[in-house]
Amino acid sequence: MPEYGYFLSCEEFGPADLVEQARMAEQAGFTALWISDHFHPWNDAQGQSPFVWSVIGALSEAVSLPIETAVTCPTVRTHPAVVAQAAATSAVMTNGRFRLGVGSGEALNEHILGGPWPPAHVRLEMLEEAIQVMRRLFTGEEVSHYGTHYTVENARLYTVPDEPVPIDISGFGPKATALASRVGDGYITMMPEEPMVEQFRKGGGGSKPVSGGTKVCYGADREEAVRTVRRLWPNQLLPGEMGQILPTPSHFEQLAPLVTEEMVRENTVCGDDVDEHVAALKAFADAGFDRIYVNQIGPDQRGFFDFYRTKVLPQLP
Repeated sequence: MPEYGYFLSCEEFGPADLVEQARMAEQAGFTALWISDHFHPWNDAQGQSPFVWSVIGALSEAVSLPIETAVTCPTVRTHPAVVAQAAATSAVMTNGRFRLGVGSGEALNEHILGGPWPPAHVRLEMLEEAIQVMRRLFTGEEVSHYGTHYTVENARLYTVPDEPVPIDISGFGPKATALASRVGDGYITMMPEEPMVEQFRKGGGGSKPVSGGTKVCYGADREEAVRTVRRLWPNQLLPGEMGQILPTPSHFEQLAPLVTEEMVRENTVCGDDVDEHVAALKAFADAGFDRIYVNQIGPDQRGFFDFYRTKVLPQLP
């Protein structure tokens, strides 16, 4: 049976709010946490972007739930050796309840140091090499690595968990999914698409965990919820590669008028219809996902958790 977790949004909430949401998630019956890793929010209306590793430290003391980044880009903004140290420490602090979700990243977060933003195939090459570096460091042995994209000299992590940190790979297309199936400890994707799950499993992923996530906006007034989604998260409905190549929040704001309220109604669960919320999560379960995470858009977090605790989670498989 699938597990159901809560997806903490670092783009929309500050550290204290995220920790409180994690507590409410555990009390509501969610069994795991995802947390996003951003330098910028997608737009100024979201308005936050705390350093994820600091928040994970606080979460490790606040709750007993497993925690995973969804997702970290260990290739451009942050060197994989540094990500490895952060992930290893997180795993120690959570007594082995931490997984490292990784992906090829977005220019929004990764271009800030002024370097080039590589094309997708190069970013996947960088990601694979970064994973190799991190796995060697997780052993606690001294590592020197002279690769195509990264150099590491005489690096050793002294604080490491008893077992290496599992690395799950995010993929939204066949090439990234193939990488996940070949070298990942699990697979992450954001749409309940059974063919992608099948590609991962048949390509070498086997029975390794497949995780997915979705955003909803609970509220008694459905139209108000639609407006909240359009104001805060229009970026999730932009097509194609724009999410990966646009460099600043202001660029996403320029495209926000392309997202209409009708698009939100058709593509995002809004309001308090229990059946709609259940169906959205059940779609992932039916597609073969093992772990399903949901994020509440907007300020009514307590209402959301009460709603899911009493009406939604009890109906899920």
